Amino acid sequence: METVLVVGAGQSGFGVATSLRDKGFDGRVVLIGDEPGLPYQRPPLSKGYLAGTAGDAQLRLRPEDFFAEKDIELVPGRVATVDRDASQVVLDDGSAHEYDHLVLATGADNRVLPVPGSTLDGVFTLRTKDDADVLRAALESAANVVVVGGGFIGLEFAAHAGRPVTIVEAQDRLMARVATPEVSAYFAALHEGAGHTILLGTGVAALHGDGRVSEVELSDGSRLLADLVLVGVGVVPRTRLAEEAGLAVANGVVVDEHLRTSDPKISAVGDCANFPCVQAGTATRLESVQNAVDQARAVAAVIVGEPAPYESLPWFWTDQLGAKLQIAGLLTGADKTVVTGDREGGKFSVLSFRDGVLVGVESVNRPPDHIAARRLFAADPEPRFETLEANGFDLKATLASTRG
Repeated sequence: METVLVVGAGQSGFGVATSLRDKGFDGRVVLIGDEPGLPYQRPPLSKGYLAGTAGDAQLRLRPEDFFAEKDIELVPGRVATVDRDASQVVLDDGSAHEYDHLVLATGADNRVLPVPGSTLDGVFTLRTKDDADVLRAALESAANVVVVGGGFIGLEFAAHAGRPVTIVEAQDRLMARVATPEVSAYFAALHEGAGHTILLGTGVAALHGDGRVSEVELSDGSRLLADLVLVGVGVVPRTRLAEEAGLAVANGVVVDEHLRTSDPKISAVGDCANFPCVQAGTATRLESVQNAVDQARAVAAVIVGEPAPYESLPWFWTDQLGAKLQIAGLLTGADKTVVTGDREGGKFSVLSFRDGVLVGVESVNRPPDHIAARRLFAADPEPRFETLEANGFDLKATLASTRG
């Protein structure tokens, strides 16, 4: 019986296993996870779960009986090595598991703040359920909270922390890696209105304390009182297994348009995979639920003999302080933006263009615009500025004219 072995039981690994069954694969599907319990989703960890409005049941991707019904074997443990010659993986406990096809869905680890004091008690990162549990408990008694990093995780944590925090961001605006200046400014005002202090263009030089953090020293020499510090400065893909197995690695596990590694019996998906992205025009590694889910489906299709190049449109979202930001496409290299809707009223979209082509749409509290943008990209992967302009930059009208 053919065996597909999936290393990593997060969103992408879970997606591979379930997609195989959905596509009629009748061999063994083995899902190896290094965290205890059932596979769960991570987005609520920095939102409802942190705030206490979502519990374990809301985190689980499926209940326990689902895996028995789908005949998906859950194996707890950490993979120590991949033996390509023997087509097997060996776990830390010494047990070996053979495969006909191996899928690496190993995800990523939080980037460590490279400054003195980063290992003091009271300094946290947020990626796993255990991280969220410890962080939630620490918040109950924290008096001075500092967030290092103004990206999605840091801002979602600030939004759900239940108290004023200080956000320290090295870039000159929030969410600089993923959002336009217009959207960054809106969310900065939103957080300041909630009582948070934002320090832009400011780095962290050191964390101080006697065993436990008590101060954050900034790049200008000033210090902030802090008894809880959340570090959200990005992630590093988990590539150890791939590297030690001799697979190509460069900012992730290198894969082709079918998400196959340099070994045709091994694929990689999700946060750990560096793939040729048609929207970016270059090799890219994306960290999103959409990418994890769609790549999982694409790999399952390859395994069952229905290969197609992975070309799914990237999209992202974040919820902060009652505002929902949804992004369709990639904004990299955009040279022109057009704002539509009511920015002052907090319901607007920003259309980003590169060389006269629409490359991304950010929608703040305008879900219909987000849906229309995704449908427009599906109908026409390269909508022209002139076409949008002729329709008053109305996404629904442009979609209707494109469909003819």
